[in-house]
Amino acid sequence: MKKTSRQLQKEQTRELILKTAFEVFSQRGIMSTRISDVAQAAGVSHGTVFVHFQTQEALITEVLETYGRKIALRTHELADSCRCMEEVLSAHLAGIGEFEPFYTRLVIESRLLPTAARDVWTSVQAAISFHFSQVAAREIQSGRSKDIPTHLLFNMWMGLVHYYLAN
Repeated sequence: MKKTSRQLQKEQTRELILKTAFEVFSQRGIMSTRISDVAQAAGVSHGTVFVHFQTQEALITEVLETYGRKIALRTHELADSCRCMEEVLSAHLAGIGEFEPFYTRLVIESRLLPTAARDVWTSVQAAISFHFSQVAAREIQSGRSKDIPTHLLFNMWMGLVHYYLAN
């Protein structure tokens, strides 16, 4: 069934709000951004945002789902063919680097996010964890790396990256 011009306009407005919220969250912070800030930056009314997202939590979660998926996909694309740990770590940095201001806000504010948004944040971390674990297991089996528990290595890596971004 063909979409009406009104339906298309509604979809475009929703996309505009999501993109604008992403940009404003990246600049000002996720939890310190008000719906009115997003509305003003998008050039729509305050009520228009609520037509598309019933609550601020729903907007935050949708932005995280949309852009978190993009971060995870980009990380998968870059890390998929990596053969050694150095390549995986470089791919991870490149993947998050494309979204660095937003990713940094996620690092800083992750504990303050609504529950559904924190679940999305966890799935973003799982994207690199998958590739990290695969390469670590191969390197340990081949004898190129010491047999250190992968979860410890992964948590150390993420801690270093997040500490750097937060500071």
